[in-house]
Amino acid sequence: MARCGLEVDRIEIASAGKRSVLRVFLDGDGPEGRGPSLDEIADATRALSAALDASSATGNAPYTLEVSSRGVNRPLTEPKHFRRNTGRLVALTLVDGSVTGRITDTDEAGVELDVDGQPRRFAYPTITKAVVQAELRKDAFADDADEQE
Repeated sequence: MARCGLEVDRIEIASAGKRSVLRVFLDGDGPEGRGPSLDEIADATRALSAALDASSATGNAPYTLEVSSRGVNRPLTEPKHFRRNTGRLVALTLVDGSVTGRITDTDEAGVELDVDGQPRRFAYPTITKAVVQAELRKDAFADDADEQE
């Protein structure tokens, strides 16, 4: 996947009747530094499919290939995950409590969040779990409605 500019996050294989389902989850910086684009995933899917067709890895057994990004529901576990989610709302579980805020900055040592308008810095070793929070932005819907008029 390096030639596509992506990295493999994880691989899952599941049985589906007489077929197998091979799920490949990819990650990378993408064109805007916020994860892979749909075009990059499509290019990677074609490359993976061609490589599997040319190899004997699957034998003659039928399989379905599914390729996607790592997904927003996956925990942030490495500095690059935090960096790729700059601007997003995250919930951190810390060794001494929890906090929710928007990622404003990251580096190799830690992450800075805007928590209720105040910047707060957290070193990665103090974070036991970090998850992006889903947001439905009312202003985004209002902007779309204004454009349709």
